[in-house]
Amino acid sequence: MHGSGRHTETTVLVVDDVATSRYAMGAVLRRAGHRVVPVASAGEALVELDVRLREDALPDVALVDVGLPDMTGFELCRRVKAQPPMAALPVVHFSAAALAPGDRCRGLNAGGDAYLTMPAEPEEIQAVVRAAVRGARRHTGTESLVRRMTLLSEATIAVQAARCPQELADAAAEGAARLTGTPAVAFVVGADGELYRGTSRDRSVLALPDATAHAAVARLVTRLVEGRAGAHSAVVPAPLWPAGFFRPGAEDDARLVVAQTRASRTPVCLATPVRRAPGADPADDALLVRLAENAALAAEPLLMYQVERHVALTLQNSFLPRPDKLHLPGLEIVVRYVPASRQTEIGGDFYAALRTGAGILTAVGDVAGHSLEAATVMVEIRHALRAYCVEDSDPRVLAARLDRMLQHHHPDVTATVCLCLIAPDSGRVRVANAGHIPPLVVRDGDRAGYVEAGGPLLGLGLERPAPTELVLRPADRLLMVTDGLIETRGTDLSVSMAHLRTAADGAPPGVGPLCDTLLDCFGHDREDDIAMLALRLAD
Repeated sequence: MHGSGRHTETTVLVVDDVATSRYAMGAVLRRAGHRVVPVASAGEALVELDVRLREDALPDVALVDVGLPDMTGFELCRRVKAQPPMAALPVVHFSAAALAPGDRCRGLNAGGDAYLTMPAEPEEIQAVVRAAVRGARRHTGTESLVRRMTLLSEATIAVQAARCPQELADAAAEGAARLTGTPAVAFVVGADGELYRGTSRDRSVLALPDATAHAAVARLVTRLVEGRAGAHSAVVPAPLWPAGFFRPGAEDDARLVVAQTRASRTPVCLATPVRRAPGADPADDALLVRLAENAALAAEPLLMYQVERHVALTLQNSFLPRPDKLHLPGLEIVVRYVPASRQTEIGGDFYAALRTGAGILTAVGDVAGHSLEAATVMVEIRHALRAYCVEDSDPRVLAARLDRMLQHHHPDVTATVCLCLIAPDSGRVRVANAGHIPPLVVRDGDRAGYVEAGGPLLGLGLERPAPTELVLRPADRLLMVTDGLIETRGTDLSVSMAHLRTAADGAPPGVGPLCDTLLDCFGHDREDDIAMLALRLAD
């Protein structure tokens, strides 16, 4: 069959309005082992092809008489070739009438593959049919290979673009399903045995097996890859493969392709049913192996990053002061820290609130970059700030000393920080800003406004401007945030700052409600960490 290749014999559509000629042509072809479908007109041929197209049973070749009663054989060929599903069907024109020399060219220009002048010897007819079918199959095979390689490339790009193991598993499952034409499930097994399961879209809305089944799969995959690197495949019969992964509640034999980059590293498993869709190509198995290898290469750094991210989060949480420990005389202080969404990298956001001889020093900052190094530098800045403010709590002096510390110990790192020195008894505030969002003062009965305080980033060695001074009234609230709260790709930061000011104006009284309101407005699925500190003079 032209569409599926499920039969070894060749099916030939013979289109001829002369019954005796149609019979004679059919007899020659049947003797050669071909299956013949005879029709008497172009209209009948189009109907027959339409039916066979819906049944995935197109003929392998069509022999078309040039002089048909309802339209020429050339026009019939042109109409057939204009339909993409039938464009690859080889058409051989034939005629017993004397034709002009240009008629052969007309047939080829209409999309025909060959031309027979009748009467012709049976051997010539058979040879032309074999050559036409051979050329079409070669062309179809090339197109099929290009299509499958395109699917593999698209699946590999999706896998490599994944931001976390779960996204990778979903992308690998969808890619496997498109390659095989069947439901597919992908599994990524972490170092601690944690299983990430991805399903193709045709299974994502259906109930999937429970945790017991997933644990069985994890054990099975681990056994298959134990002590082995590279990729290999295996067929697991239904009694050993949990039911329901491919069809709800149904037992299916599973074909597993398992890959890992090195022994004892992250294994990736692509599972598809042994039963395949009609017309499936055995070469798809080799493409599944390649997809599994690509997924394993992408999975290893993702899982390593998860470990690094956990370490960085632990580091941040260990060194950021606990909110319940921030009881400082004369001020009510509330802090919030929200890590970035799980799919994104961790940053170096921090806050601090320290008692000094001249008042309470508060700080909110952000180390450039997203990595364990950024979190480590954040810890160093906090410790340095804590030590420096013992000798001199002037915000400008502190910013300059932090700047020199970064230049000396981390010359390739920059950071932003905003420092506020507050005298609780008078409400006097001195602000030094190093490339950070300035503090927002929310006043009772008046519009919120940003403190006019600026200055260069830390780590650049540039001159620091004098601190900005202001006085807080008893009902005023001072808010310090990192840009992770409001920064949105494609939106100017000044626009986001204006939105923040508007939201703060509408927040209920109190420093805690202020922070919670702003997190409700802006703090969902952020691509960066959020550090926030709000304070007011104590009653």
